[in-house]
Amino acid sequence: MNAGGPSRPFHWTLKRDGIIAPDERLPWGQTIAVGLQHIFAMFGATVLAPILMGFDPNTAILFSGIGTLIFFVIVGGRIPSYLGSSFAFIAVVNAASGLAAGGTPNIGVALGGIIAAGALYAVVGVVVMAIGYAWIEKLMPPVVTGAVVAVIGLNLAPVAISDLAGKDAATTSFNQIIGLITVLSVAGVAVYAPGILRRLPILLGGVIGYIVYLVLANGFGLGPAIDFTRLGDAAWIGMPNFTAPSFSTNAITLIAPVALVLVAENLGHVKAVGAMTGRNLDPYLGRAFLGDGIATMVAGFGGGTGVTTYAENIGVMAVTKIYSTLIFVIAAIVAIALGFSPKFGALIGTIPWAVLGGLAIILFGLIAATGARIWGENKVDFSKSRNLITVAAALTMGAGNFTVKIGDFEMGGIGTATLTAIILYQLLGARGNGEVAAAPA
Repeated sequence: MNAGGPSRPFHWTLKRDGIIAPDERLPWGQTIAVGLQHIFAMFGATVLAPILMGFDPNTAILFSGIGTLIFFVIVGGRIPSYLGSSFAFIAVVNAASGLAAGGTPNIGVALGGIIAAGALYAVVGVVVMAIGYAWIEKLMPPVVTGAVVAVIGLNLAPVAISDLAGKDAATTSFNQIIGLITVLSVAGVAVYAPGILRRLPILLGGVIGYIVYLVLANGFGLGPAIDFTRLGDAAWIGMPNFTAPSFSTNAITLIAPVALVLVAENLGHVKAVGAMTGRNLDPYLGRAFLGDGIATMVAGFGGGTGVTTYAENIGVMAVTKIYSTLIFVIAAIVAIALGFSPKFGALIGTIPWAVLGGLAIILFGLIAATGARIWGENKVDFSKSRNLITVAAALTMGAGNFTVKIGDFEMGGIGTATLTAIILYQLLGARGNGEVAAAPA
């Protein structure tokens, strides 16, 4: 089966109420309003990821908008998706740039690796367009994709905790309190907020944590005060901080395998959107991979993070029943406009690390939990040794950040866990489908 998808002309049909399909649109006023809602949905995660990697969040927002438009064009407007900063890159980018070792990050080297990952991802897309997608489903069945997604969250857990560290014991204690307040705020919004607000727990929880920090630190002097000097000096309109890539074999071999993670991630997202819309989007999988890969490469050439289709925005569509791809064009244009506002970037720069750490605890935990959700939804049978051993090895290697170094070649925990899950599952084959032995006491 050819997965390139048909190339018939695309247009939106006006519809004023009810379920809005991908090829339908609301009146312009409502379309713009819903597009802005998707900006809020992706904002928290898309801004947090570049901050944790030492990237400029303004530039990341800009390229998320550009990437979304690239994706829209390549899939022919058939798949409603927003492309935001991918968390799969954080651990390997920090290792490649030197940020993980506590030094000044070499962003250019990391960008070279991101471009390589995007290129590999795009090649997968071209192959899928040429020969179909069945081989991907065989190579990465739900037991493997669930393990890969869970590994990302577990591998990033130390990053979240380190964000709460301060310069001394008193600062660390204050940061930890703020982090816990932020966690509780996110949880409260997700469970108790009215209506559509429940779809914005990261954004609203972060705002609450920020306000509490501002009151306690700037108002009562209980922690390091937020400095608004740069915010006051920043211009409303200006050019983003573009960064040129440089290419290092070490960074490329470390970061490029993330493409496999993105394939698994995007596959799941396209399947989810197809199920929600009641349309078979499988013929567009190849285009989706290609669009995401090219968008990641473009971001890498300018200083943006690698991008991926966003589950946050899929969640908003599930609630609103509005699947029009036009709303993502609106959201992308707004994101690009925000990228050209230094004032906006300066405001993001005032967010305390304590708040970011609290948000990261939730986000990274949600990523890990999503892996378990994939297993549950696909009824993965863990009484079978093949499944259990595959997941066990991958989780331990990923959580422990098992890094392989052979000469100039280096692969971090996420990459090694991903390859281990793929290879081990295939090697075990049918012989690994028996009942698992009881664990030793």
